[in-house]
Amino acid sequence: MYARFSGHILSLYTWSGWMIASGSQDKTVRFWDLRVPSCVRVVGTTLHGTGSAVASVAVDPSGRLLATGQEDCSCMLYDIRGGRMVQTYRPHTSDVRSVRFSPGAHYLLTGSYDNKVIITDLQGDLTKQLPLTVVGEHGDKVIQCRWHTQDLSFLSSSADRTVTLWAHNP
Repeated sequence: MYARFSGHILSLYTWSGWMIASGSQDKTVRFWDLRVPSCVRVVGTTLHGTGSAVASVAVDPSGRLLATGQEDCSCMLYDIRGGRMVQTYRPHTSDVRSVRFSPGAHYLLTGSYDNKVIITDLQGDLTKQLPLTVVGEHGDKVIQCRWHTQDLSFLSSSADRTVTLWAHNP
């Protein structure tokens, strides 16, 4: 499989054993099915003529919802099966470099160059304003965040040369 892009690939996420989402500097997310030789869907992150490079992508455990972290401080939620954008919102004040769903997909963990780690509560109507909680802060840019596979604890790594283990108690 070979593909040419108009921008650098900044993020990859795999699920279901054969599906891959790629986030690109060209402001798109592309879906790849490894059982076929080409991209199966392209999703633009532009809304009302804006948009930004996609620095991080993740898909919830059910394979229904895509989350992106973008260089313009925003996150996008996209309904994969319905083929539509659900919401774009701005949880941070700088590049969102890491997005990850909690094991039950009740929360979205985001890390940013604004030094903050934020949890978005996804348990309500995803088209309405989403509750945000700052759950951690580093002395420098947050590079990556990852949930524990079973409970609501998570790790974050930072350009301040630390890795911190956090616990979320909703």
